[in-house]
Amino acid sequence: MNPEIIFRYFPQLTELQKEQFRSLGELYQDWNKKINVVSRKDIDELYLRHVLHSLGIAKVMAFLPEARILDVGTGGGFPGIPLAILFPEIHVTMVDAIGKKIRVVEEVVDGLGITNTRALHTRVEDLNEQFDFIVSRAVAAMPTFVHWVKGKIAKQSRHSIKNGIFYLKGGDLTEELKTYRNAEIYSLSQYFSEEFFETKKVVYLPLKYQGNLNTKHR
Repeated sequence: MNPEIIFRYFPQLTELQKEQFRSLGELYQDWNKKINVVSRKDIDELYLRHVLHSLGIAKVMAFLPEARILDVGTGGGFPGIPLAILFPEIHVTMVDAIGKKIRVVEEVVDGLGITNTRALHTRVEDLNEQFDFIVSRAVAAMPTFVHWVKGKIAKQSRHSIKNGIFYLKGGDLTEELKTYRNAEIYSLSQYFSEEFFETKKVVYLPLKYQGNLNTKHR
């Protein structure tokens, strides 16, 4: 595990951010032995397959200070923790229905000394709050995900684009996104040269279409 791949693609990191990214690998390696939140195969490529993949969102969106971000189905803390390190002035809420995963997130955050996150053991449907943006890594097909987060995105936008969803997905999304004409797709291969990213994408779905599953909006 080598964090240099992060530093190469994000050269403006402060020394504190670099140290936090360096510590990330050791913390996950240690906790993964106790509670398996990252596959055995992936743990050796944590920085490529999880950290850099998470930061793909940052290549298409620079969150403003005080932005409220919700990471749904965060698992071991992706993409929430890498984004919280990269944007220390945003507020990241990470939710997962599996308690042991949230425990790992809490321990990793504590080990890194991050203060701009919180981790909640809950289903997103039970969360009674609103956020500027919702992020996630392919926890469900887009229509299902949109249904889960309905009403969770604040209508008033502070950024240059509308509040909405940033979704990390792979493969052919034509069928899955055909009802979302407003969706924008960014191929991560245009930002990262590694083979892993050849089929990986960031999907941006603005507020206008989140939750609109009615045919008149298609």
